[in-house]
Amino acid sequence: MTMARPALDPELRELLADMPLMSRLSPEVLARLRPLSSTPVEPLLEHRRVDRRELTVPAKDGAPIPLSVISPASPASPASPAHSDRTAAAPCVYWIHGGGMVMGDRFSQIDVPLEWLDRFGAVVVSVDYRLAPEATGTVLVDDCYRGLLWVADHAGELGIDPARIIVAGASAGGGLAAGVTLLARDLGSPAIAAQMLICPMLDHRDTTTSSRQYSGVPGVWTGEMNAFGWASVLGDLTDAEVPEYVSPALAEDLSGLPTAYIDTGSAEVFRDEDTDYATRIWAAGGQAELHVWAGGFHGFDALYPQAHLSTTARRTRTDWLARLLEPRR
Repeated sequence: MTMARPALDPELRELLADMPLMSRLSPEVLARLRPLSSTPVEPLLEHRRVDRRELTVPAKDGAPIPLSVISPASPASPASPAHSDRTAAAPCVYWIHGGGMVMGDRFSQIDVPLEWLDRFGAVVVSVDYRLAPEATGTVLVDDCYRGLLWVADHAGELGIDPARIIVAGASAGGGLAAGVTLLARDLGSPAIAAQMLICPMLDHRDTTTSSRQYSGVPGVWTGEMNAFGWASVLGDLTDAEVPEYVSPALAEDLSGLPTAYIDTGSAEVFRDEDTDYATRIWAAGGQAELHVWAGGFHGFDALYPQAHLSTTARRTRTDWLARLLEPRR
């Protein structure tokens, strides 16, 4: 039986018509897609005045976790008073990339947080967590958490205000950002000022109405592709064994979390799990701002940033951050 689905935004529908779509992933297809999911960052940085630092930090098992630190260029040296003065410290966006937990790298979708470097002078730190199926279970979220701990512990030398660290991510990165935020709450560190969850991948069960609506048809990210991504991460774990930090929709307690921004499209797999997550944050007494973009498919604003709906979505996120980072006096 064919399910009715929300119509795509007309401009996005026309743009998407030229894109080859699929309905399923397999190990063979993933091997072909992975090289294509790596994003060159140099073209994004060549017109910006930034300092870039590449480093690694140890994972829980000692494996190196690459981090890229991209900061607004400053004539001051790290030892200068400008960096030690708390008033000069910058906000930080800790960026977690998308790719269904099976592809992508730390430069995937990094154009999004670089807009916040331009607007707010934010330091952007992007983490290269290990991917499934080579890494499974809690390894991915633990990698992201370890990177965040290092950033918080070295905030002074990075010129970061530790009270203004925002954890952000798109798709799989949005789900990992939610998991990292739950971990930080439960472990008591580090302090996170806000979580920015862009079309986040939150629920391994893949049973919502929107999951069913976008199964059985080609798309940017379908129910079948989602099932492949989750199976790659979870391996042989049963539903009862899946940690809430890996699949944040399982978390029974969403109280005590930093303010959240959650957005999704009306025409995508993650619509219902994302709206439910925001609703449950409100029910727990927390604060969340939710946007469901009518006619938006998964990742529309990353694939076609110049489309009208995309520019609106990206501007609205930036406006929310401005209210957080530039409060009216």
